[in-house]
Amino acid sequence: MKLFYPVLGAAALMVAACAQDGTSSARPSISVTPPTEEILPAPVPTKFNSIKTSRPVLALTFDDGPHPELTPKLLDILRQQGVRATFFVLGSNVAKYPEIARRIVAEGHEIANHSYSHPALTKLGAARMNDEVGKTCDIIEQATGRRPLSIRPPYGALNASVEHALLQNYGLNVVLWSVDPLDWKRPGSAEVARRLVAGAQPGAILLAHDIHPGTVEAIPEVIAQLKSQGYTFATVGQLRALQDVVVPSTSIAKARASVSRATYLSPSHGGTARK
Repeated sequence: MKLFYPVLGAAALMVAACAQDGTSSARPSISVTPPTEEILPAPVPTKFNSIKTSRPVLALTFDDGPHPELTPKLLDILRQQGVRATFFVLGSNVAKYPEIARRIVAEGHEIANHSYSHPALTKLGAARMNDEVGKTCDIIEQATGRRPLSIRPPYGALNASVEHALLQNYGLNVVLWSVDPLDWKRPGSAEVARRLVAGAQPGAILLAHDIHPGTVEAIPEVIAQLKSQGYTFATVGQLRALQDVVVPSTSIAKARASVSRATYLSPSHGGTARK
């Protein structure tokens, strides 16, 4: 049984009301079945490779596009399947194909930063970092009217100073991944699909690249298999908002004890504070 703090608050108010109208001279009591855990909203992470959630939802993500032929084909598949994904795009490709970037946004997908030319950000100075990250944010916004909120560092290359700069200077969350099918090695569409499906779990972030034909060919099978397992799909922004945190039962017990103690020490019951 899950118990939420608002329930405890309501119970306290009811007991206090009874004490004030004098309908009972007996010491009030609150009978509650002790829960084992409570699900509350978690602090929203700024760097993550998956999200801890009890919901059967995950994120499909695609890097390195937009590709002039394969990305539109992928968008057709996603539209037919009613699936929203996240595209980590290169600024250089958005500059070449702004109409595809606009279509990504228009069809409900999330567009995010993957640098301008795909360097390891950990090897860049401040000026070059701005060329790669800041410039790409500007290009995406100019093409789509949306400024990206997230970035996937090329190669996943990251350190503390880069992470700090991405958040503080550009307002970008860092999104990595929990499933990598190594599709850039081109193992074939069947193997790409198998690897993506095998790694799926609630809150997973699946990495793929919409610049490889085999990857795009694998996506219908990936979606079909995951849907058959009860999964739904979200953008990384949506997934990020679904994170749960489990509060131990000891925390709930303390909250319940505080309510009971406050009621017992109510002036109408002649209670005195005990230290």
